[in-house]
Amino acid sequence: MSDTAAVTAEALLEHWQGHRRLTRRLIEAYPEDQLFTYSIGGMRTFGELVLELLTMAAPMARGVVTGDWTTSWDREQKPKEEILRMWDQSTEELNTLWPRIPAERFQEELVAFGQYPGRASDLILYVIDNEIHHRGQGYVYLRSLGVEPPPFYER
Repeated sequence: MSDTAAVTAEALLEHWQGHRRLTRRLIEAYPEDQLFTYSIGGMRTFGELVLELLTMAAPMARGVVTGDWTTSWDREQKPKEEILRMWDQSTEELNTLWPRIPAERFQEELVAFGQYPGRASDLILYVIDNEIHHRGQGYVYLRSLGVEPPPFYER
């Protein structure tokens, strides 16, 4: 098997940030009074899902770069404006940390957050996949609330 990357680190970050831009627009579209109260079928609220995403993205990049897997698992309800501020801060941290990941680090086996073993690239892809999954839940919630979500293809 070839060691040639199918995608560059820069392209992967841009792909991820495209998803993050779309998720941010979904948060913006979400009615604030429903952010931590509305759910369907026993699923968590969209606010809870977004707080989970915030505990994963920048902390994953930080862990890959530094080996420091500590993170704040603050899941307290917050106003939408504060969540958006935290989202933007996480995005900037991700942009700052990403260039510090050496190319070979993506292939290293790690244990993220002291409990999730895997190759760094696979752990990063999991975080991206998790965001897409939770954003999909947010789309269902918005539609059921009668709110037109942003087009999924406009990242």
